[in-house]
Amino acid sequence: MSRATLLLLADGRFPAGGHAHSGGAEAAVRAGRVRDAASLADFCRGRLHTAGLVSAALAASAALGTDPVALDAAADARTPSPALRTASRRLGRQLLRAARATWPQGAQGYGDLARAFPKGAHQPVVLGVVARAAGLGAADAAHCAAYESVSGAASAVVRLLSLDPFEASGVLARLAGEIDRVADRAVECAGEGVVDALPAMSSPLLEIGAEVHAGMAGRLFAS
Repeated sequence: MSRATLLLLADGRFPAGGHAHSGGAEAAVRAGRVRDAASLADFCRGRLHTAGLVSAALAASAALGTDPVALDAAADARTPSPALRTASRRLGRQLLRAARATWPQGAQGYGDLARAFPKGAHQPVVLGVVARAAGLGAADAAHCAAYESVSGAASAVVRLLSLDPFEASGVLARLAGEIDRVADRAVECAGEGVVDALPAMSSPLLEIGAEVHAGMAGRLFAS
């Protein structure tokens, strides 16, 4: 694998659309559940071990070559909120668009995904397919997904609360070991090769918050 390729894919500046989404942080800030660095850490930890683990396992499975149609159905089943489903597919479309320009060697796989899902496949599934096309492995895809599950929220809270970016970075640094463990668990689950056995961790507040967020007036982020 190429560390530089992994860094590019995980970089928040990669034009995959993530900057427009808060990962549920905006709704949590509006509800008063995220107020400062300490509550941001709690939010990110909860998100990492639920939605982050699910995303990492889906991405790892796709990177291993598991049928993306089956994985997309699994992602749908693990995402009760219609708002989150829409956001995930929107992010999947944008990531696929960026991948076509960045790693064109995966054109056939990208085309298969686009034909199977005209409205976009779920973002973690696309992430795994793109990672595979870029020459990365399941562990790389899992780490990327796990890191994205918290980094986007941390960046969003810097804007939403004018939180010191040094504090937000400190939150992510202290979560580094947990991110590694979540990615490792995701790879282990994906390696079993059984889609129905992939993690299905529940995060009710994220789901409820997503529906509340969809009806918010003057929201800063798309989700």
